Amino acid sequence: MIVKFYTLGCKVNQYDTQEIRERFLEAGFIEAKGKEVADLYVVNTCTVTAKADKDSLYYVHRSHRENPKAKIIVTGCLAELERKRIKAQPGVSLVVSNKNKNKILFWVTSVRNRSNKGISFFQGHTRVFLKIQDGCNNFCSYCRVPLARGKSRSRPLKDIAQEAQRLVARGFKEIVLTGICLGSYGEDLNPKSDLVEAITALEAIKGLLRIRLSSIEANDVSDQLIAKIKDSSKLCRHLHIPIQSGDNLILKKMSRKYSREDYLELIKKTKNRVPGLAITTDVLVGFPGETQANFQNTLSLVKKICPLRVHIFPFSPRPQTAAYNYPMTLQPSVIKERVEQLRMESEKCSLSFRRKFLGKRLQVLIEGRSPEKSGFWQGYTDSYIKILLKSRKNLKNQQVFVRLKKLSQDGIIAETLPIGRPFLKVDTL
Repeated sequence: MIVKFYTLGCKVNQYDTQEIRERFLEAGFIEAKGKEVADLYVVNTCTVTAKADKDSLYYVHRSHRENPKAKIIVTGCLAELERKRIKAQPGVSLVVSNKNKNKILFWVTSVRNRSNKGISFFQGHTRVFLKIQDGCNNFCSYCRVPLARGKSRSRPLKDIAQEAQRLVARGFKEIVLTGICLGSYGEDLNPKSDLVEAITALEAIKGLLRIRLSSIEANDVSDQLIAKIKDSSKLCRHLHIPIQSGDNLILKKMSRKYSREDYLELIKKTKNRVPGLAITTDVLVGFPGETQANFQNTLSLVKKICPLRVHIFPFSPRPQTAAYNYPMTLQPSVIKERVEQLRMESEKCSLSFRRKFLGKRLQVLIEGRSPEKSGFWQGYTDSYIKILLKSRKNLKNQQVFVRLKKLSQDGIIAETLPIGRPFLKVDTL
């Protein structure tokens, strides 16, 4: 039987789909390639924004159009919160909650799969995601995710280490630790643990070159974590720390647990202790009640922290959240204009940050051919700068020494340096 998977949303969802995929392939299913029609579709949905809802429903409908006779199984956060709506869509055979994702294979085939097995490869990726935590206790006023994912839950450190070893044995050289609220890892374990302890366990794995962190909240960036980034030879000098807003009044309405001043002090402290550290972030534009002055505070905060990348989201009211009932005060045209202003400022910040690296000699982990520039390979530095490198050699999944030469639209074009030369030394900022 042929199966096809569609995944919407975050790295945790991508991990979950990979876990489902492996169970199906072990049971003898064949995964569809390209436009190949399938007998069974699994759509793993997202509901973080109104657009995510729309995109999730699009793939449910697309699956039905591709094969009206196929079974369609829908899971993920939108399915969790709007079960009746999903069940009513044409062709949907089964709606599965997040906590029951591991039972999908059994419900389709009566084949039982081993629980908590994790993953052993990652379809289409050179950089592999490893979920160590799920759920969230924060309940920000605009976010449905805690409703869909439940309370924060951590995986045992032993399971994480075993899975990481298995992935490294399969040839993966960079692992991205991910979770819905990554920084809360270990608080619910007995005995308690924390993110630094998880990182330390993975550092001991031979053959693992890099450990990268996915999104982490400002309040969860401890002095111990900063020290680990500074001293570790494997932990990447890159933190994705959402801002959401640079205005204290809006942050309070969002139920965020930090102030503008707290965030600025954290970034200043972290950059001072870890030279060359890259900051990437999320910003939510057009929150109910956001005035021009509120937005200018967000714009000025972005300028001050000079992030490498900014993910910009226009506010959309999410059912069942506190902000859903807040009166909308902004016209869509105003939100669109502010998004564009922020995008332009973010590009300036990215250019400024990347320019500091020109002429530097660094190590880059190549992920594959560049989809944008013919004849070039594409990879990333540990500080998450995209590198384009021209070579006739097969460099996929190889770590290479390069000199950064020229700025590209969103990265840096580099040249290779010889390996093994006694004078070669990787630069630091």
